[in-house]
Amino acid sequence: MAVQPRFWDPRGERFGIPTYPWNLAPLGLATRRQLREQGLRPGGQDVVAQVLWHSNRYRRPGTPGIRVAYLFAIDRAKPVRPMTPGRRAALAEAMRARRTCPDCRQDAGYVIPTSLGSCTACSAVHEQRAA
Repeated sequence: MAVQPRFWDPRGERFGIPTYPWNLAPLGLATRRQLREQGLRPGGQDVVAQVLWHSNRYRRPGTPGIRVAYLFAIDRAKPVRPMTPGRRAALAEAMRARRTCPDCRQDAGYVIPTSLGSCTACSAVHEQRAA
């Protein structure tokens, strides 16, 4: 008798919703990222199924390291809303704010890391003062 994969539950009896192991989800279902690649979005529909897999890469102490990806029906997905001029301007302003150093008020040309809190030039000055 063949052994079923650990996360094989197409009826949802064990996990509450249909569950499939990595690479064994049926056709017609896709993750949010896969929908976006096709120019689609879930459009308010509920999760239809999930894919579970074991990952040592994302395992933290005390956790089982099981990852999940939720699946949506492709035939019920809606097209992605077009980018409006207002939305485009708002996104540009948000990105400009992420690139602007709060200390020197200059556009760093890159997104300032939250770990530093300022551009590399200003954070180097702060480190020299602290030493």
